[in-house]
Amino acid sequence: MIRTATEADVPTIHAMIHELAEYEKAAHEVESTPEQLRAALFGEHPAAFAHIAEDDTTGEPVGFALWFRTYSTWTGTHGIHLEDLYVRPSARGAGHGRALIGELARLCRENGYARLEWAVLDWNEPAIAFYHGLGAVPIDEWRIFRLSGEALQGFGGAA
Repeated sequence: MIRTATEADVPTIHAMIHELAEYEKAAHEVESTPEQLRAALFGEHPAAFAHIAEDDTTGEPVGFALWFRTYSTWTGTHGIHLEDLYVRPSARGAGHGRALIGELARLCRENGYARLEWAVLDWNEPAIAFYHGLGAVPIDEWRIFRLSGEALQGFGGAA
């Protein structure tokens, strides 16, 4: 079962963010707090949205998708950027990831959004195979660039 996250889900989502970071060998990079996540998802002006996958038997959360809207000047429409998709190891293979992405695809169709996009680490072969199985294709001619940390602070402060 897939449902829209509620404010009560914040501690669980935050815990799964840490689990995802551990899987991606980047646990040391997680700086967010539950309070920041709560504000981003449920504050006065939400910056992101989340869906929860629940175990069909127990109703326990076993995964989540955290996403935000994008806008394409080329299509003239919004889209969805999937920031995080995570299913706990004990629940993998039961269709939760497919159901989460399916819900976001449904939201795209329902709202006239042209794209559902996300990034995946180049070493994560199980995820890449899963995404190919959904019919997703890599956009190899584009590269992601990021300004952060000292580079962002230095450049952002330049006049």
